[in-house]
Amino acid sequence: MTRPRVVVAGTGFGRVYLAGVADPAFPFELAGVLARGSDRSRACAERYGVPLWTRVADLPGDVDVACVVVGSAPTGGPGARLAVELMRRRVHVLQEHPVHPGELAECLRQARASGVRYRLNSHHVHVAAVRRFIAAVRDLAARQELLFVDAATSVQVLYTLFDVLGEALPRLRPWTFAPPVTPPGVPAAEAPFHSLAGVLGGVPVTLRVQHHLDPREPDNHAHLWHRITVGTEGGTLTLVSSNGPVLWCPRPHLPPTDRMAGFDELADAHLSYGVAEPVGPATAPTFAEVFTRQWPAAVQAALTGLWDAVTDGEDPMTRGQYHLTLGRLTQDVLDLLGPMHLVRRDTPTVLSARHLSAGPEAA
Repeated sequence: MTRPRVVVAGTGFGRVYLAGVADPAFPFELAGVLARGSDRSRACAERYGVPLWTRVADLPGDVDVACVVVGSAPTGGPGARLAVELMRRRVHVLQEHPVHPGELAECLRQARASGVRYRLNSHHVHVAAVRRFIAAVRDLAARQELLFVDAATSVQVLYTLFDVLGEALPRLRPWTFAPPVTPPGVPAAEAPFHSLAGVLGGVPVTLRVQHHLDPREPDNHAHLWHRITVGTEGGTLTLVSSNGPVLWCPRPHLPPTDRMAGFDELADAHLSYGVAEPVGPATAPTFAEVFTRQWPAAVQAALTGLWDAVTDGEDPMTRGQYHLTLGRLTQDVLDLLGPMHLVRRDTPTVLSARHLSAGPEAA
């Protein structure tokens, strides 16, 4: 079979897509780069030995898929217009979030009109550790009732957090959230997180959102991207960071001890469980490994999903309705949070665990 030919539009985050598509082991072919012609985009095209096109009209007729990694309305970019233009040429489109709900609806209508497939990609939902967390939550929900969700995120990836929860929880609807609160005496602009209590699909949720942004570096200065804990009667499952690890903590439960002289007489089976156990790898990858291996692999997973939809003849509205729902949920929470607080931050001093004391036992 001929390998699908892929063009990557955009060379900012698009460099992650380029690395994923150009992987020799990936059964797709990088056809070229679509960009404005900057020094960076020319360097990307040269690195991968492919053409650089600056207009959709310049693309050859044998391009099968376009990965649109260009900002849309939420960031003041033309990404959605570019996606529509590509689909009019009967090119299937995988578009990186964020996309305004109105733009998303337009893209879905164009996909149906052109007879092509369109998918919105929130990226993090395809990262290996997140997929492991989603699978574990689904298994957990099949065994026990989900009692609560506790989640923290930054506003830049709020949509992706809801995508993770949408994939993991039995359902998202109905949802409701109370207005946010910040620590007493701390100005809202200085609060590290804004906290909202709510319900998603019948599950109580505590949500903390870092709601400030440095416009000079909109992709930086988040305290974290995703940290999610799901609780049940039997314990809690935690995605420690967007790239793992995933930890299971059995519920701390002390059996009756009234007739015992010492705790060493306890024989309950759950006392042999580790108080925290990894689900999958016990450690997370380095950031270098995330950027060069984990994220390109996530792109490959998203692109494979799009191509499966192509070969199956899937109606683009099938996944589209789900993402429209995520968009409404995200907008509801953003409306409660109010205007984003614009700040100016210095470059942080990033620490490693080796900078920290391991306690008196280590000494």
